Parts: sequence; structure tokens; C-alpha cells
Amino acid sequence: MAEQPCVYLIDGSSYIFRAFFALPPLSNASGLPTHAIYGFTTMTLKFLKTYRPEYLAVVLDAGRETFRNQIYHEYKSNRPEAPPDLIPQFPYIRKVLEAMDVAVLELQGYEADDLIATSAKYFSARGTPVVIVSGDKDLMQLVADGVKLLDSGKDKWIGLDRVKEKFGVEPEKVVEVMGLMGDSTDNIPGVKGIGEKSAIALIQRYHSLENLFDHLDELETTGLKGVERIRKALVAGKEAAFLSRELATVRTDVPIRVDLEGLRYHGPRREKLHGIFTELEFTNLLKGLDSEGAGKI
Repeated sequence: MAEQPCVYLIDGSSYIFRAFFALPPLSNASGLPTHAIYGFTTMTLKFLKTYRPEYLAVVLDAGRETFRNQIYHEYKSNRPEAPPDLIPQFPYIRKVLEAMDVAVLELQGYEADDLIATSAKYFSARGTPVVIVSGDKDLMQLVADGVKLLDSGKDKWIGLDRVKEKFGVEPEKVVEVMGLMGDSTDNIPGVKGIGEKSAIALIQRYHSLENLFDHLDELETTGLKGVERIRKALVAGKEAAFLSRELATVRTDVPIRVDLEGLRYHGPRREKLHGIFTELEFTNLLKGLDSEGAGKI
């Protein structure tokens, strides 16, 4: 029996920012910055050639403000606004994806992670394997028997064993650990005074925040050093712990409609892609398109 095709869900926002910061500034004759577009395009083409997906979607952030900002105003407030040179490149990235005939998923008020989580749950529940193309540790909470992560930049696969190696717990418990340790990347506070090692040890023993806070009087039995300091930190940071877990938990109930056939990849639309590459002055990509054909670049 032939192996069942999987659905690839690409964290497009991660691709875009990686491309923007990896390349020196580029622009076409009209002055349009193009380095993020070029980097994103080459990364996507490389992915298509390497993994030859039958079904895929690129998932994007539709905006900066999401429901998490309503829950916690400081969420991701440590991140700067999108660089001015990047903003005019976003529409062209969408044009490139349209010309490649790659499905795009995005929805105002939700992060790309939430759309990925919702789609992964939908497809895996119906027996379709899912590969999430991202190196983002936040998405490790989604790893399951039918769901893997792929860091395509490093050709690194992340399954159940790697998640446990990273967080010390099963994927479904990752958000419990993050509730305690927080995440400085997204400005998720966690419990002040509780670091990664302590957070992992506590969740390995108590499995959930609820159970941990119900048994604070038993912390001496954990064997952890500085138990009294840890107890005081937990008492003071209880509200922050539950808030942080909520912020770290990806949503699997985003109101989007996904359909397997709608994500089928048929190959690029050569004429459209040729026009965009010409406008953007992507000479090398044009050469590849002209010499090999759209289905082979």
C-alpha cells in the first residue's frame, strides 16, 4: 500500500523574517526593496524541490494585534514594529505565493500558530499526517503521533522524543512548563524566580499547574534546592503562571475552513511567475524558470 500523503503547513511568517534578516538590502530599478521577497521565494522553491509536497499551505500572520494582546497588553510588546523596508514587500510575497499556486491561510485576530494548530488538529483527526514546517519551539506542543515538526533550514525533524529532550515532558505538557518559565521571545512573563530547570522538574512531578498549586505544602519532597524560595515565588506568581499558560497555548478552534483538496499543490503558474520575477528583477530565478520550466525550478 502506498504511503499516505501528508499535509505540509509552512510557518510563512518565520520564513519571511528569516529571509529579511539573512540577506543584504536589495531593490529593483523602481526602488522597491526586494531582499525579503527574494529570500522567501528561494526558500520556498527549495522546499518545493526537496520535499515535493502533494498538499501544503503557507500560514501567515494577518496583523500584529490578536486576542492575546487583549488578554495581556504586554504580549510581544518587546518586539519592534516591522522594519519599514519589509512592509512594502508583504504584498509581493502574497503575489509570489499566488503565482506558485500555493494556498495561503491567514485570519485577523489570530496568529499563524493558531491557524497551524487548528489545521493540524483537523487533518490529523481525519487520519492525514501533518508536517509543520517551523523551528518555533512554541509549536512543539502540537507534536503527536500524526504530527511532526520540520525545521527545513536545518533539515531537522522534531518528533515526540525531541520534544521530551527539549522540555522534559510530553508535548501536551509543554504549556505547563512555559506557564512557569515564561518566554522572553514573546514577552510571556512566567513566574518570577522560576527558571527552566525548576519549571521542568515541577511539571515532571505534578503534571499541571492546578496540581502543583494544590500541593505547594509538599514541595520538600521534590528534592529541589531552595524549596522555600520556590514556594514563595509560586505563591506570588500564581496569577502570572496561569496567564502565561494561556498565552503560550495555541488555539485549535480558530474559525477557518480547511479542506484537503483545497491545499493540493499543482505546481507554479509559469506565466504569472515570469511576470513577477521580471518586475522584481530576479534574474537568476528567471533563468531557472526559462531553462527548466515552472514545474522544475
